[in-house]
This record gives sequence, C-alpha cells and structure tokens, in this order.
Amino acid sequence: MTERNLTLLTDLYQLTMMNGYLKEERKDEIAVFDVFFRQNGMITYSIACGLEQAVEYILNLNFGEEEIGYLKSLNIFSEEFLNYLRDFRFTGDVYAVPEGTVVFPGEPIITVKAPIMQAQLVETALLNIVNFQTLIATKAAKIRYAAKNDLLMEFGLRRAQAPDAGIYGARAAVIGGCDSTSNVLAGKMFDIPVSGTHAHSWVMNFKDEYTAFKAYADVYPDNALLLVDTYDSVKHGIPNAIKVFGELKEKGYKPKGIRLDSGDLAYLSKKAREMLDAAGYTDAKICASGDLDEYSINSLKNQGAKIDSWGVGTRLITSADMPALGGVYKLSAVIDENGNIIPKIKLSENTEKITNPGFKNIYRVYDKKTGRAEADVIFLRGEKPVDETKPLVLTHPTERWKTITFTDYRVKTLHCDIIRDGKLVYNMPSLKDIKKYTEQELSTFWDEYKRLDKPHVYKVDLSDELYDLKTCMLEKIRGKA
Repeated sequence: MTERNLTLLTDLYQLTMMNGYLKEERKDEIAVFDVFFRQNGMITYSIACGLEQAVEYILNLNFGEEEIGYLKSLNIFSEEFLNYLRDFRFTGDVYAVPEGTVVFPGEPIITVKAPIMQAQLVETALLNIVNFQTLIATKAAKIRYAAKNDLLMEFGLRRAQAPDAGIYGARAAVIGGCDSTSNVLAGKMFDIPVSGTHAHSWVMNFKDEYTAFKAYADVYPDNALLLVDTYDSVKHGIPNAIKVFGELKEKGYKPKGIRLDSGDLAYLSKKAREMLDAAGYTDAKICASGDLDEYSINSLKNQGAKIDSWGVGTRLITSADMPALGGVYKLSAVIDENGNIIPKIKLSENTEKITNPGFKNIYRVYDKKTGRAEADVIFLRGEKPVDETKPLVLTHPTERWKTITFTDYRVKTLHCDIIRDGKLVYNMPSLKDIKKYTEQELSTFWDEYKRLDKPHVYKVDLSDELYDLKTCMLEKIRGKA
C-alpha cells in the first residue's frame, strides 16, 4: 500500500473553525474533548478498538505543499492560515482506555487535551477510525460469545465497504474474538493467522466433484478441508469427501474435514457427523459458513448442530444489525492561561444527549472475591482517590435515591497516558497481546451483561463531584439558579 497523508481526512468545517480561531487569536487556547458513544437501545457494551491507528494518524499530522495548494484553491482560507498550516504539528496530550477494554455508553474512550485548533482538527478522523473498529470488535465479541470455544474465522473481505474496511475490520474482528482471517493483506500487516480452503468454482471447474476434491487434496494433503455443498451435500459432497479422505489416509495423511456453506446447517451438520463417524473419521472437523452471526450460531447450537468451526463474513464485517456505532467527540472543558479548568456542557431536549462536563477519567470497581467487574464511575481528574479500606457508596447518575455499597472491592483507573506534549509515551501492544487482553476483560464480566437476549444493564455512575458540577451547570444555563 502506498503511504497516504491523512491530514485532510476531515470535515471542511474543522478547517473553517481553525481559520476562525486563528483570526480570533485563540489558537493557543487549550481544549479538552472526549470520544464516547451514546446509549441507543442496541448497545449494551463495546470493545474499544482502533487506538493504534488513531495514534498513528495524530503523530503523522502535517500539511505538505500539495495539501496547502489544494486548500488554497478553495478560496476560503486566509494566507495567514495557510502559512500557519505549514508548521502544523500535534503538540497536545491524549488519554485513552487500552484497546480491548470493555466500555459502556457515556464513558470517555479517548480524551484529547490540546490547543483548540489541533484538538478540533482530529475530531473527524478519530471518530472514523474508532467508531468503525470498535463496532466490528464488538460484533466479533458477541459472535465469539455465541460460538463459545469453537474456532472462529473472519471471512468478510469481499463484502466489506472498500479495502480499508476489510483490512481494519479484520484487525478489529481478531481483537474482538476471531482466531483468523481470510484477508491475506491483513494477515501480513498485523501478523494475523490466515485461513481458507477453496471455492465452489474449484469444484465446478473439474469434470466431477470427486476429481476436484482429489486434485485439491493432492495439492494440500495436510489441509484438506473440502467444500461439499456445490451440488448436493448428502448425496454427493460428503460421500466424495469421504472417498478422498480414504485415499489420503492410505498415503499417511490425516484428513482435515468438510465445510458447509448453505442449506439447513443444523440438519446437514448432524448428517455429516453421522456419515463421517461411520466411515471412521471421528476427528474430521465440520466447518460452517454462510451469512452467520451471533444469533444464527446461537440458534444452531441450541439445535444441537455438529459444527466445530465457523466462518463469519458479511454480517460481521458490516455489523449488519447495527451498521454504525454513533460515537461522538464533544468539548468538555477549556483550560485558561493560569491552568484553571473551565468545564463545558452541551444541553439537549434529549436527556441522553446532555454531555458530562469537565476533564474526566473512569475507574472500574471489582469484587475482590470473584474478580468480577461490578460498576464503573466517571469522575473528575483531581478528585480525591478512592480509599479501598473504606466502604464505597455509588449513586445512580440520574436517579440519585438509588445507591449501592461495596465493602470488599478494588478499583482500577481505566485511562492511560498515550501521547504527552505531542510525543508517544505509551508502549503499543501487539495485536496478539490486545486479543489476550480483550479475552481477559470479557472474562471479568458476568454472563448476564453479555447474553444476547435482554442483557442486564451494567452500572455506570457519576462521582458526586461530577454529578454536582453537571447539576449546577444545568441549573445556571437554564436560569434556575
């Protein structure tokens, strides 16, 4: 892939606002923005993803002469602004939860603290990167939950919305729970295991199915996973596969198994298992593919389907039931020349769209005995740390009469320092390590929060100081104070 300068991967109004800030002599004003997603009725939890690409984008921001020449051709920017862009670099700070962290609506996944023009510019690209990868990682996590410990393969490249979606969607899918991808470029870029067999066209291009299977097994005797549904799985496909397996066995090879891509997968897998076992191939695996997702996999398992591995494509790479995460990037504070934090809040007639003001972080409460996550708290940076030797009382973020008390607990702060003064200070983990971290994260949550049907709502509260600040600001703005 050719190197691309993504600096202009932004909405025009980011640049017009930057031009305005420069004219208003406010370019050095420090602003704090949060990336978070809202409750929309379908989101229960998400897997934060895309941080590595977001950081790469931020650290490589620069306006070359080609970019400046294009902006000049629009005839809407001052010469002063265009000259300013020639030396543009990101010099601010970025805080974020590690990739693979389980996050919930309203929680700041990423916080940017930087001069206003820098902080404003990065909004669009950050949302583009984080929204998509978080969406796909979350979908993959739900499919993994349904598939349990079965092998799970990402097969979505041909149905992805353009190459980047296929590449970074594969990355996110592996972080969320997939074991491999069919996408060879993603495999190369991110050191992801690649997997795949053959297509129906291979079978159709030989004089008969048996000949096609035999030819494939001759080329890949150690990996003969044969697609058996080109014509008729039960009458021809499975018997022909068994015949070829016998020939492989005589040569000292162990047959891999078969793949079903259509039809009644519950019935066909049971029949295939019966036929394979009767022929002595009890170790042969049955792989299924074809418009699968967490709901169809869960249903097939409930029907007793004899499927060992799953290839998921379209409905994963497009997150078919919810094709957009809806993450947002909102101003939460400005910092004056004396270092004072001035909180900002956005009001709305829709309660869920009212933002949480201030420079914030998150901590997670774990039960010491079970190790399970019990609640999250969004709090203001600078608040007094939690004393784990004393009972911790949490209060519902809006219904303040609802409280819960923890006694035997521990807390973990979720944000890490990622970029400081424009320089990377965070050790980016490998994709394999992120995947392991995601598995660990999900294991700390009760199944009630992860179940597919009507999951329990996880507690995300506001600290008392943040709640009081938000209430006071709302009252002042609405003229009630």
